[in-house]
Amino acid sequence: MTWTTNDIPDLSGRLAIVTGATGGLGLETALVLAGKGAEVVLAARNPDKGAEAERLIRSRHPNAAVRFELLDLASLASVQAFAERYLATGRPIDILIDNAGVMALPTRQTTVDGFEMQFGTNYLSHFALVGRLLPLLIAAKARVVQLSSVAHRSGHIRLDDLNYQSHYSPWPVYQQSKLAMLMFALELQRRSDANGWGLTSVAAHPGFARTDLIANGHAGKPGLFARGARLLEAVLSHSAADGALPILMAATLPDPTPGGYYGPTGFQEMKGPPGVAVIKRQAKDADVARGLWAESERLTGVTYG
Repeated sequence: MTWTTNDIPDLSGRLAIVTGATGGLGLETALVLAGKGAEVVLAARNPDKGAEAERLIRSRHPNAAVRFELLDLASLASVQAFAERYLATGRPIDILIDNAGVMALPTRQTTVDGFEMQFGTNYLSHFALVGRLLPLLIAAKARVVQLSSVAHRSGHIRLDDLNYQSHYSPWPVYQQSKLAMLMFALELQRRSDANGWGLTSVAAHPGFARTDLIANGHAGKPGLFARGARLLEAVLSHSAADGALPILMAATLPDPTPGGYYGPTGFQEMKGPPGVAVIKRQAKDADVARGLWAESERLTGVTYG
């Protein structure tokens, strides 16, 4: 039987935070969560897009409890400020979906903290966000979802140069960031189990979803690669709403597999009904995961205790 949004239980009284929720997969995810009764925080960096996203969600769900909150994942100071606002409320967080990201930037760019932009935005800031919100996540025995990608299959964690200060190349860097997200989900579950935090840490990927992420990266630039990407998109992709289904499955299944991974179940997991996705061998390397965790704590200054 195919899983659909009709299978999502009532989420009234639950607080859900979705990063990058002003467009694409994040907005589609937030739309459904709000429609199921969750109080949804659209955590993103553009207030104008945030206001537009709020209006859209309320036009579909007039009684939705939804609000925009400023969170710029290219800045650890913004991550800290966001977390401190929530820690001050003491409100437990039931669902955290680390969705925001950038893909295959043609040239090496850096965050305000000097991290390579893809690794810093997609992974390091989410690592810092979860760490800073940990008391509120533990209080709710939260579901924590990391957004990975089929790109993790070819990824390699370059522990000696995570920020690609040498030999920058758009796709290997993106692949590393998405492999890191999947490894983070698995390692977070191991640490939750060891420390009694009570979290359910899972990951998901959208397959080949039609969003602005592709157009804003290397595939959006003129040339042979871009033409090939557009051709593949026409054949293999599905909508952002369909791409959000595995994310929603990971976030709302009543009894998910701890450390589970969800994605489309069609050809090469590019599109199709949501279900259990394949975790490649390198993502299961616990030694590399521990090394990545230690470096992440060092780089962000955020420790999980």
